[in-house]
Amino acid sequence: MKLKNTLARILFSSLCLTTTACTANIHETDGMDAFIKQMTQTHNFDKTELNELFQSVEIQENILKTISKPAEGLPWYKYRNIFLTESRINGGVEFWQENARALRSAELQYGVPAEIIVAIIGVETLYGQNTGNHRVIDALSTLAFAYPPRSKFFLGELENFLLLCRDEHINPLDPTGSYAGAMGIPQFMPSSFRTYAIDFDNDNRRDIWHNKADVIASIANYFARHQWQTGQAIAFPVKAEGEKYKTVLNSDLKPDLTIAELEYLNIDTSGLTPLNSKIKLLAFEQEQGEELWVALDNFYVITRYNHSPLYAMAVYQLSQAISDRKASIHE
Repeated sequence: MKLKNTLARILFSSLCLTTTACTANIHETDGMDAFIKQMTQTHNFDKTELNELFQSVEIQENILKTISKPAEGLPWYKYRNIFLTESRINGGVEFWQENARALRSAELQYGVPAEIIVAIIGVETLYGQNTGNHRVIDALSTLAFAYPPRSKFFLGELENFLLLCRDEHINPLDPTGSYAGAMGIPQFMPSSFRTYAIDFDNDNRRDIWHNKADVIASIANYFARHQWQTGQAIAFPVKAEGEKYKTVLNSDLKPDLTIAELEYLNIDTSGLTPLNSKIKLLAFEQEQGEELWVALDNFYVITRYNHSPLYAMAVYQLSQAISDRKASIHE
């Protein structure tokens, strides 16, 4: 569904010049009626109830400002420092110890290492401490109706959010999350919740806000469904002579090279184990030059959670740091 949001954005911008709260009622956008019509016709929602619901929904200017400056725009050496901290490493060890049984069960069932699951939770919400304080419906509505660059995506997420609330018997005004509408401890978007969330303790609820077992299994299921390769490595640092390697650097994250091709690019592959699968060469900006890494299929799987090589590398390195710290405690 294509929306014409220009008039709404102009109206909203003018409102924000005269108010400190910088919010606007969702009905001031020109796509609201079309969305409600779609939900009633496609999913049998009640039109009157949806109109009443969206009377309580507001567009938030701070969300529009935040989404224009994501952390993934930082260079690697600054991005890394956000997540590779002592508090996040120690917090990961503590979370692992407190949830060892669920992590062990999920690893056996889904084949995803405990340290990866823990690191995802550490990067996303600092082990549940920072799950976001925006109402999910406000966040999704703001980006669906007042952020034209990604309105199509967020309209789909708003649709999924209302469906999951109906399926899970949740009041749509209750759930809170990130500025982008990501929910709970694992920060699942609504479409991911509906597809991957797991009721791991069989209490007839998929609770990613409070139930650590459900959170752990849901993340493991997400990775398994995206073809995580059990027992396979994730990434290796490499070094290159000259700048021939730059010819294969691109924004596509899917593995596309062989070791023989890396050697042709004057990259030292002596530290790599023989690999039959394709690999990806990635460059990470350091304060002094670039740091090169060879990424395997499992690195690509991590980027399905967040489509950023910086994010995936932060998860990988945090997982290693947590695992090493945990092992040192038991030595």
